[in-house]
Amino acid sequence: MQIRHCFALDLKDDPKLIEAYKKYHQPDHIWPEIIESIKGSGIEALDIYLVGNRLFMIMDVDDSFSFEAKQAADLNNPKVVSWEALMWQFQQQLPWANGDEKWLLMDKVFMLSNEKAQINK
Repeated sequence: MQIRHCFALDLKDDPKLIEAYKKYHQPDHIWPEIIESIKGSGIEALDIYLVGNRLFMIMDVDDSFSFEAKQAADLNNPKVVSWEALMWQFQQQLPWANGDEKWLLMDKVFMLSNEKAQINK
């Protein structure tokens, strides 16, 4: 069974930094170790969208995925640690983030499926 998680994060509101961030995420610029880390954790698909300086990430995971296991693996992977430090040069916390939170998990508030609208409370 596939599960979807959606996240938000802001980039620094600087057009040059935003363009550099986008370039790092092009297929020929993203580090292969990052792709390996994503795929190896049970993430089946990952998309990042941008509007203004707000990022929106959609992550589809399989049953083996665990936020805790992914975080532990990332902290023990020097390439992922380096990538995250590099990306933090472009990113900034959302105003309501706590501590060192970066990507914030979003709550689903509406879903349209099989011609039925559902509202999550």
